[in-house]
Amino acid sequence: MFDFSIERKRSELYMNIRKFFLERGYLEVFTPTLSDSLIPEPTIKNFETTFINEFLTQRKLYLIPSPEIFMKRMIANGSGSIFQISQCFRNAEQLGSLHNPEFSMLEYYSMDFDEEDSIALTIEMLRETAIKDSEKAIKEDPIIMSVRDAILEYSHFDLDKAQQIEAIREIAKEKGHVLPEGESWDDTFNRIFITDVEPNLPNGRPVILKDYPKQIECLAAKKNDFYRARWEMYINGMEIANCYKEETDKRRAREYYEKEYAKLKEERKISKEVIPDADFSFCDIDMRPSSGVAIGLDRLLMAETGKTDIEEVLPFSFRKMLNV
Repeated sequence: MFDFSIERKRSELYMNIRKFFLERGYLEVFTPTLSDSLIPEPTIKNFETTFINEFLTQRKLYLIPSPEIFMKRMIANGSGSIFQISQCFRNAEQLGSLHNPEFSMLEYYSMDFDEEDSIALTIEMLRETAIKDSEKAIKEDPIIMSVRDAILEYSHFDLDKAQQIEAIREIAKEKGHVLPEGESWDDTFNRIFITDVEPNLPNGRPVILKDYPKQIECLAAKKNDFYRARWEMYINGMEIANCYKEETDKRRAREYYEKEYAKLKEERKISKEVIPDADFSFCDIDMRPSSGVAIGLDRLLMAETGKTDIEEVLPFSFRKMLNV
């Protein structure tokens, strides 16, 4: 049996989101779901397909894990502030209560915003677009804290003093973690973060953790010597959103992509998994000063309706389709 009440609530939420951004002068855009190249991301595994045409050479294509690769090209070509609601795909996802290999994403880029501006915009958006009878947590004032403060609160050490690999490995060992030889700083940090911080974040209000360690490589601009201009939002323990103040330095962007692609090739060579083609011309776009936010809409709908399993908001989940 289908629960069409959830589909009505999803429709209401999407209409509210479109109204919110259109009233503020954002352009709604529509970009492809298939791409001939992807941004190299070793933590994401992709779906691959083949374009077949009797007059052309066959080409590998990939289902996008996010619309970022196209939206940033639009920004570089003068689109101004933009938003999009799209379907995204990530292979090898857990078929659990919070994951589905196909999911809905809201992504928006605000020109001349930094990550702090995007916090204010996102809080306003959540309040104004909330569906009727949404859970109280959606409209509550968020708790905003730095990652360093969260580590101090829940893991009881100063992240400023654990910037070197030796220091954070020692802390992890003291906490009882068994570390593989040669594990990176960011992997060790994530062990601690997932164990000590995420499970202890308060419920009943949005929680925004900002200023992520610089060692976690991404295209968020550096804020200072230790941290990047990045935040993530949680509601009732679920990661709902993430945000970057976008990197605009072409040299740094290329260095990041080349390093990530080398890492991707090495990891996938061992497991013989799909290695997406990398179009490094993407590094040379003139990215305008902006802040980008991505929100998982299935999870947001879960938070607004009080559901605890993603299957409760998806009429055709992978588990149902595969009967597993």
